[in-house]
Formats: sequence, structure tokens, C-alpha cells
Amino acid sequence: MSTIVWLAAMVIFLALEAATISLVSIWFAAASLAAMIVGWIHGPLWLQITVFLLVSAGCLLALRPLVRRYFTPRLVKTNVDSTAGQRGYVIAEISNEKATGRVRLGAMEWTARSSAGQVIPEGTLVQVDKVEGVKVFVTPVDETINV
Repeated sequence: MSTIVWLAAMVIFLALEAATISLVSIWFAAASLAAMIVGWIHGPLWLQITVFLLVSAGCLLALRPLVRRYFTPRLVKTNVDSTAGQRGYVIAEISNEKATGRVRLGAMEWTARSSAGQVIPEGTLVQVDKVEGVKVFVTPVDETINV
């Protein structure tokens, strides 16, 4: 009788695993199989439960780090990630109050806001502090460029 219960548990865990995109219950399916084998050779219920718990924990501890390493998507930095720290110059006055401002960083133009909230005049050399969406937040650098 207990082998049927473990078989049902294994089927349920495998169905749950098939319904998800990440490995969440494969450990329990393997443990159910081990407990079912113990039940099949007429092992007592306490031994079946112990085998289930030990195999579950063992599989989880041994395989989870490997699975995460190979199945976790690697984040690839984009050009936006490298924008922070770049220097450019203001091509349209930056005013947070008026919601205006543009800067040129290399060959690209960005909508800009002042990190400190001050007005930054056209031609000022600035450094990018952060990027939020399509806006860069900048701080003036001591030098000025004539445009």
C-alpha cells in the first residue's frame, strides 16, 4: 500500500515539475522514488519517511547549486550600463523645473536632468551619475566647452 502512495507522490511531484519553468520539485520526485523502493522491499514506514527526507535534502543540497549555475540566465551588460561615469556636454540647458535639457555623450544625445537640481547652462561639461529609462542624471564638471 505504501508503494502506491509513494508512486502517487512521485507522479504529483513530476507533474508539478513539468508545470513550472524552474526546478522546484524534482528533488521530491527522486526522494519519492527512493522511499517507494524502500516500501517495495517491505521497509517500515518510519524508514520510508526517513529515506524520503534524507534523499530530498541530499538532492537539494547537492544539485541545486549546479542547476542554478547552468540554468540561471546570465545578465549581459548593455551600453546603458557603461553610460554612468561618462563625460559629455550640455547641448540644451538643463532645468529640472522646466523639464528640459539634453546632453551629448560621444555620438549619442540623451535627455538630461541635473542630479543636484540646479540649472546647467549649454556648453557645460558634465558627468553622468546615473541612468533612469531614457534620461541621464548629470553633475557639472569644472571645465566649460564652447559650442
